[in-house]
Amino acid sequence: MRIFICAGEPSGDIHGANLVRQLRRLDPTVQCVGFGGDNMEAAGCRLLYPLVRLAVMWFVRVLANAPIFLHLLSRADRYFRQQRPDAVVLIDYPGFNWWLARRAHFHGIPVFYFVPPQLWGWAGWRIEKMRRWVDHVLCSLPFEEKWYRDRGVQAQYVGHPFFDELPRQQLDGEFLYTQKDRGQTIVAILPGSRTQEIGHNLASQIRAARLVHQERPGTRFLVACFRPAHQQMVDAYLRRHPGLPIETHVGRTPEIVELATASITVSGSVALELLYRRKPSVIVYRIGKLDLRVAKYFMTTKFICLVNLLADKELFPEFLTDHCPAEAMARPLVNWLADPAAHTAVLAELNALRASVAEPGACARTARIILGTLREKLRVVA
Repeated sequence: MRIFICAGEPSGDIHGANLVRQLRRLDPTVQCVGFGGDNMEAAGCRLLYPLVRLAVMWFVRVLANAPIFLHLLSRADRYFRQQRPDAVVLIDYPGFNWWLARRAHFHGIPVFYFVPPQLWGWAGWRIEKMRRWVDHVLCSLPFEEKWYRDRGVQAQYVGHPFFDELPRQQLDGEFLYTQKDRGQTIVAILPGSRTQEIGHNLASQIRAARLVHQERPGTRFLVACFRPAHQQMVDAYLRRHPGLPIETHVGRTPEIVELATASITVSGSVALELLYRRKPSVIVYRIGKLDLRVAKYFMTTKFICLVNLLADKELFPEFLTDHCPAEAMARPLVNWLADPAAHTAVLAELNALRASVAEPGACARTARIILGTLREKLRVVA
């Protein structure tokens, strides 16, 4: 059995890798091929292109990379036509994945959407694409299954694959000990996994950190960088704006989150890690004025942060904005650091939410559904 998998984001690469492992655990003869990143390749997926290295979003960046996407779409279409995989599995990354779904459907190949795009939040009119081109939606959030089923899409809730990865994380004990031994209260700064996210949000995060430090001088800051190039960007900014007790580290996100009392975070799936480790956080996503207008025009939910969506309330103060909200971001952080009762109250709510949604096993359930569906199809054909 041959399964084509496409992931275009760093988080999708992790989920894809875990899915590949579960597929091969259930059936060692399964061959996985597709577009993804280093994690998927290490898990045994043969990459036709390292799509995760692009990791682009928003309109200008997507347009600038249009020739690459068109080339990859043509390459995938040729693969579908010549190799006839048994299934195509799409992981998040709407836009490009819609086109892959369309081509796979054209060739009569079953399409599974794992971690589907949040159409209920910003693009409900695209449900027609899901109905037409996707055979099975494997939902990561509890309320999604009903939303899709009510609109005529075959959907099943499997859980969020982020909670598969978190229990597997092995924290660096020496790093934790060294940081704890230095004392002071640690606030994590998570600037995102994409270069443009850092460019848009870092200044606001650092300004908020300065305001927090003015109120709470016993606080220091750790920046979790996704890759060395991002660390260089952050270090260059800090050299131009010195005076803050702050360090940058690459590949230490789990440790930094674990050490932190609270965090200043760019909106993204890392919010689920903050939920898992029960860290009160302020969420920021600063974008251009045009992007903000378009985003708010299409948004149909109250929140952008996954934790707030799951809680159906603003547990993490969030700021989707085109300007610097540093002062507003700093206020809840100072409150959590200065008032133990306020911090404890947030922890209690995070504990309750984690107990209700943070169940591992999404990739294993997804693998069983995919293989079971394909085997049933083969049995019916036979």
